[in-house]
Amino acid sequence: MSARRRRRPRRSKGQLRKGVYILPSLFTVGNIFCGFFSLVQTTRGRLESAAIFILIAILADNLDGRIARLTRTVTAFGEEYDSLADVVSFGAAPALLAFQWGLWQKPRLGMAVAFLFLVAGSIRLARFNSTPHDEPYFKGLPIPGGAAAIALMILISPAPVSHVAFMPVVVVFVLGLALLMVSNLPYPSFKNVNLRRRWPTTTLFLIAVIFSLLTFVPTHVLAILLGTYILSAPFLVLTGKLRGHRGQDASEPGEEKEAASNPAADGTPHDS
Repeated sequence: MSARRRRRPRRSKGQLRKGVYILPSLFTVGNIFCGFFSLVQTTRGRLESAAIFILIAILADNLDGRIARLTRTVTAFGEEYDSLADVVSFGAAPALLAFQWGLWQKPRLGMAVAFLFLVAGSIRLARFNSTPHDEPYFKGLPIPGGAAAIALMILISPAPVSHVAFMPVVVVFVLGLALLMVSNLPYPSFKNVNLRRRWPTTTLFLIAVIFSLLTFVPTHVLAILLGTYILSAPFLVLTGKLRGHRGQDASEPGEEKEAASNPAADGTPHDS
């Protein structure tokens, strides 16, 4: 008798769906792991390694959302689970890292500043979950941006701050990130970027220049790009207000000329 090949049982659609739902959650678990491992490395004094794992957590956080959208497995559970992971990886981990790096010399003040960063990040996440996600702009600095700023700062200067005179700079830096996260400044979300349309060749050349620079000084290039993104919203708001004030100042002389040419415009009687 010839041996018959055993047929593999076909998986039902429900089983396939469960596997697809697990896929983005695996990246969320990886996000939590990187945040937790960053905390452990910070307590051991390995600040550079802790900063690297925060950056890896940012990569995992971006992948879980994109995979969920590509596989059409976006759920309310996944969104809430992702936010809880972000509190660990982009709130607690960078807050403790900032304390161990530059805020440890004044423990009470340092803990207060690090705690404010953590609270600001959690508020930013709660506000993001309670607002529509289809807008082209974020309201306030996204929490991964604040965490990446602290991580890149440590990677540029891994040694802990030893001079007390430099601590105010760290305090202003961390508090500034916290204020930007809870602010109403508009930050581009890049969700409406159409990669299928035609782009000028200069854009492609600029991207090539950035990639070439990343091969030489990746940390500094990433820090410059992130710093440009962080400062873009305050710069646009300030320039917009300055233009508004200039417009008002420029309209005042015209209004005076119009009032002078129309004697009855002020409402007072004049002799005809």
